[in-house]
Amino acid sequence: MSGADARLQRLLGGAALAALRKRLRGRYERGRGDGVITLGNLDAAERDALAGLLGRRQGDAGSLRFDIAELDARLLHAGLADSLRHALELLDGPLVDLAAARSETAIQWEGVRALATDARLAAFLADGRGLGLLKRLAVRQPVAVQLVAQVQNVLARLPAPAVTRSHLAAQLLGDAHGLDAGSPVATLLLAVLRYERAGKDDVEGEETVRELWAAAGVLVNELARPALFLNLPGSVGGLAPGGGEPGYLSLRALLRSSPVWAVAGRDVYVCENPNLVAIAADALGPHCAPLVCTDGMPAAAQRALLSQLAKAGARLRYHGDVDWPGIAIANTVIEMFGAAPWRFGVADYLAALDNNRDATRPLTGSEVAARWEGALTEAMQVHGRAIDEEALAASLMPDLDMRLNA
Repeated sequence: MSGADARLQRLLGGAALAALRKRLRGRYERGRGDGVITLGNLDAAERDALAGLLGRRQGDAGSLRFDIAELDARLLHAGLADSLRHALELLDGPLVDLAAARSETAIQWEGVRALATDARLAAFLADGRGLGLLKRLAVRQPVAVQLVAQVQNVLARLPAPAVTRSHLAAQLLGDAHGLDAGSPVATLLLAVLRYERAGKDDVEGEETVRELWAAAGVLVNELARPALFLNLPGSVGGLAPGGGEPGYLSLRALLRSSPVWAVAGRDVYVCENPNLVAIAADALGPHCAPLVCTDGMPAAAQRALLSQLAKAGARLRYHGDVDWPGIAIANTVIEMFGAAPWRFGVADYLAALDNNRDATRPLTGSEVAARWEGALTEAMQVHGRAIDEEALAASLMPDLDMRLNA
């Protein structure tokens, strides 16, 4: 080390003055490297070091005001450094122009964004939140470039012809697990699909993810939670379901078999609970109108079936439990599939309380607004009673009896 370097290290270097040097470096890195400045909250060592470099008497003040040009000149005259900036770089390494670095980084990420030629991915990345997700998943731009290419490769194959997720991943990514839950490609891809259908269903969860994949023709656990139905007119894989006995359709069958539903202009009733399907089958058998069960909040198979029926021209009519979870399910079915409430209004609720008071139970849990009829929510709040769907079976059966509605 030269004599000048040793003196500079003694006057401005060392751990005791590291915080002061960091503050001074920050000014240069933020593009504020000249003019008169005031440094406050100085400890004794920091104040004495600056005073010594400036040729001032040491004092007790916790702040010091000086012109950077003056300090530059003193450092140069003393042969310590060409300037304060030069001195800081000699002690702690080169300074970074943060504004320029941020600008360069932004340009590079814009270049990554420009690689998105798929309209769905481009729209997602045009949203700041979309680009933010890409940055979090990739961290580094080279990884982001690869991730964009992989997602676009998958999007180009969607909607898929009812293929399994692992098969699609093996074909397109060379890794059967490349689209598994939590993988960067799957995370970004599902975010794009969710963004495309904004407002329809923003709830995260296994079933929502499975339904997102299903809507794109990709099968995930395609045999789980099949859809329960009774007397659906039409055919699946050349077979005609019906005959007065309940049946099940898996997501695999619904997406792979191209069902043909003869429901245009017909009422198709939708209930929440499997027990109601059993009651209808026992009471009406082959005379029961078409009936589909969501089995609680509809999962991927139920959503696929309801979507197919709606597209085939069915008039969907929904009924469920009269409690807060039941209202949430009803909101989903009514809004997602264009269903109409089926004996699910305030008048029906009040009549049920009058006729079935002993079959009710206390209404508990967090309130959910019935978005199709606000008065129903108000009545439920006032009376504080819930009614299970099965308890209302007697009032629902006449609607389902095709002999009465021919």
